[in-house]
Amino acid sequence: MARKPQIILSSLDVDRIEALLAAMPTSVFPGKAELQAELDRADVVAPEEIPANVVTMNSTVQFAIAETGKEFRLTLVYPRDMDGSADKISILAPVGGALLGLSVGDELAWPGPGGKPMTVRVKDILYQPESAGELHR
Repeated sequence: MARKPQIILSSLDVDRIEALLAAMPTSVFPGKAELQAELDRADVVAPEEIPANVVTMNSTVQFAIAETGKEFRLTLVYPRDMDGSADKISILAPVGGALLGLSVGDELAWPGPGGKPMTVRVKDILYQPESAGELHR
């Protein structure tokens, strides 16, 4: 497998995601270990230090799945913000966990739905709260 790209996370996002994971049994969220491993290997910085080309929580991202060639434009959200709209993806969804912390141009092989591997490639960030000055959203 290709080497994983370095990821950068906001300290605020890490604190919130770790609290979410701590409250959730592995039986409810099979991808818990993978997401925790991503948090553990990340460079964690203050929200105001996040580069504008990095996917953070509440970012709207254009990305592709290499295996299918399909492109998506979705906003990465916490489970509580999932409202059934087709333009959001939860951090707990396989693609959501893969996107967090990647930079534009990065790709990451990640377990997809049902455990089948997929490669997520970030093409563009259409909106990022930190670069818009929303540091504590």
